[in-house]
Amino acid sequence: MQRIKNYAELVKFEHTIFALPFALASLVLLYETFPTFWKVLWILIALISARTAGMALNRLIDLPFDRENPRTKDWVHVSGRVSRVDIFLLIALSSFIFILSTYFINLYALLLSPVVLFLLWLYPYSKRFTYFPHLFLGTVYFLIPLGVDVALNERISFVALFLGTAMAFWVAGFDVLYSLQDYEFDRSMGLKSIPTRFGVGKALIISRLFHVITFLSLLSVGFLSSKAGSVYMIGLFILASLLFYEHYLVRKSNLSNINKAFFTVNGFVSILFFFVVALDRLLGG
Repeated sequence: MQRIKNYAELVKFEHTIFALPFALASLVLLYETFPTFWKVLWILIALISARTAGMALNRLIDLPFDRENPRTKDWVHVSGRVSRVDIFLLIALSSFIFILSTYFINLYALLLSPVVLFLLWLYPYSKRFTYFPHLFLGTVYFLIPLGVDVALNERISFVALFLGTAMAFWVAGFDVLYSLQDYEFDRSMGLKSIPTRFGVGKALIISRLFHVITFLSLLSVGFLSSKAGSVYMIGLFILASLLFYEHYLVRKSNLSNINKAFFTVNGFVSILFFFVVALDRLLGG
């Protein structure tokens, strides 16, 4: 059990709460004919295994920096509770499960699976060569609704593109806030991010602009999708109020609430979006 807990801590399994409800909301919005149990199961397995591979890659690639960072020095991969060999094995196993799951979904999903794995590998390196690594992470999340659309309908629709844009800038926006915790460390190590390039104040403004794009993209989904009705629109404005509250919590004069904004508020955003979409479709849009 302790070994399982260590693996879960390594990949921050609890952070699945960000991607999974949003992915399920995409499924509810995008399906034309109700998918089979097995189709939904393989989509969920693909999502979880891809995220596991991505987090394990991130931990392995960032290990030299995590050893030096006071915030991460007690994490399981730094302390040795999870070895480098274990991380390699986890990456290999989760990547294999991801590719296998896409095989059982359809041919298009299988052919696109190497693109996903490449981006998961590239993201941890992005902070070495660009001040916008948050957008690389956003690109990974952009692919989630597109992958769901490919899995369900063997196509990529405009609704999926706007959902992907919403997810991309939602994640990029809160990743900018999260990176403020390592602002001084990243500057000392020469690591790049929006805060290290533009400073804390401008980074906060950019994060807010990213979340404005999220709201506008989801609003566009409401107009484009025949499956989004009045409940969706009402829920969208409640979601916007949560994003506003997130930015109220994190200000240049007070960065102590970053974890609350990052985990608690964003968790509510993702869960709320799923329940709004599910209720809206249940009521007939």
